[in-house]
Amino acid sequence: MNLLKSIEDSQLRTDLPKFPVGATVRVNYRIKEGNKERIQAFEGVVIRKHCGANNNKATFTVRKVVQGYGVERIFPLHSPRIAGIDVLKIGRVRRAKLYYLRQRQGKAARIPEKLRFAKS
Repeated sequence: MNLLKSIEDSQLRTDLPKFPVGATVRVNYRIKEGNKERIQAFEGVVIRKHCGANNNKATFTVRKVVQGYGVERIFPLHSPRIAGIDVLKIGRVRRAKLYYLRQRQGKAARIPEKLRFAKS
């Protein structure tokens, strides 16, 4: 059992930023098409995080609206396919899962930005 745990721990990524639910992120994901590989950006709001940050099976779901249709994508947090995650803004939310955004459209689906004060 310790062998399996040590192999999983060796594959955990530490270079990714920490981001809460409600943050707007841009996930740069490596996509393989034929024998070529390219990076595709997926930008949206994090509506859920599953498992802890130290777990090898941790995932997060990002939601965006494209031409009036909601698109959600689930990313494994410690995947080697993720080239990078950029945190664009952090939203002020009071829930751990933002599934209610699925029923909202337009301005009602906006999340207010969390104010960050600079230390003097």
